[in-house]
Amino acid sequence: MENYYFESNRVIRELRVGERVWRSGIENRARQEQDGYSAWWQSFLRGAPVFVEDCNATSEPIRVVDAFCGCGGLTLGAAQAAIAVGRRIEAVAAIDVDDGGLEVHKANFGTKHVLHTSASSLVDFHVSGTGVDSKFAYEPEVTDPALASEVGKIDLFLAGPPCQGHSNLNNRTRREDPRNLLYLTAVALAVGLKAKMVVIENVPEVVNDRSDVVTAAKALLRANGYDFLDSGVLAAHEMGWAQTRKRYFLVASRRGGSPDQLTLKSVAAGLKREAHSLGWAIGDLIRDIEDPVPTGVMDTVPALSEENRARIGYLFKHDVYELPNQERPDCHKDGHTYPSVYGRMYWSKPAQTITTGFLTPGRGRYIHPARPRVITPREAARIQAFPDSFRFVVNGHDPARNALTKWIGDAVPPVLGYAAVLPLLATR
Repeated sequence: MENYYFESNRVIRELRVGERVWRSGIENRARQEQDGYSAWWQSFLRGAPVFVEDCNATSEPIRVVDAFCGCGGLTLGAAQAAIAVGRRIEAVAAIDVDDGGLEVHKANFGTKHVLHTSASSLVDFHVSGTGVDSKFAYEPEVTDPALASEVGKIDLFLAGPPCQGHSNLNNRTRREDPRNLLYLTAVALAVGLKAKMVVIENVPEVVNDRSDVVTAAKALLRANGYDFLDSGVLAAHEMGWAQTRKRYFLVASRRGGSPDQLTLKSVAAGLKREAHSLGWAIGDLIRDIEDPVPTGVMDTVPALSEENRARIGYLFKHDVYELPNQERPDCHKDGHTYPSVYGRMYWSKPAQTITTGFLTPGRGRYIHPARPRVITPREAARIQAFPDSFRFVVNGHDPARNALTKWIGDAVPPVLGYAAVLPLLATR
């Protein structure tokens, strides 16, 4: 499906679906000789701009609404998928309760409508029945005036409703969290907007929700004219990425399938590659001792406690990657459920899933493989597939660290968004 090759100082990506072929390019910023795919995405991480190579590409933008948007990881993935098929996106609206995340979204995509509110407040709907018998009691109505002015004009609706209620890390309300029903709010908003295409993402465990929100969502979409419907888990590391992260995607389209319709499974198969290592993603960010001391919130980490300095020091002194039982705090001793905590990362392996706790050694394997510290926000962003050109700024200034960890850790890696949106755009 994809072919990468070098042309002068650029890397060219050729996407082929049936009889159609699209070409896009990127300035080659890879630091060492490697295959075209690796050079492309490494150049992307280092901030090289991606451009449409086909001069006959349409200039009509794909108009996008992103609900529960955070800082815009899913929008960034959609933008890359659009470029791959000779298009561009127009960010019509971003919706979230996090005003800082919305500022980041606008800074990067020039978002037209920035709606700092709960998505539930923007649409009037009621679902009757459950599971396969679910249906809207009446047609969902968009209630916000700005968003209502866009009804019938939206090409792609994106949503990443809160996933904490589904996550295996949530030991209290797993599968029964009321936030899980926001999954159906996303469907109602998409239907109310009359969006042509829909992409909803969540953790893989969403399919185990006791309210059966995924089955209900599929029933609601089918009943409202979405005649192409597909779902499945996409794994970043199975598509060559340097992080073992999985997400569940539900994609739908009003225009149905074509003879060469891509599916999530076929896209995953077409993009399948051996995972890159952590060193591939962030190795160039190590500074020599004579380099200037880094400043700014993206390139620094908070001060560690004396106890955590000692734990990290033990790892480096003994050149080990797992903290032995006797060096752990009491709450993490003797067969703790999460053995990777206080762990040192491996240069030669992909990173574990990046979460909002990446600045804390006791919340995962986040200790840098070559420096006695946790990874920086910039390193975490790279691992999450955010390029250096992505601006994590609020009103032109650095945000607080706790905001950064939330945006980066909660984001959908753009490489996964790219794969999920591609079957909708490449067969239209």
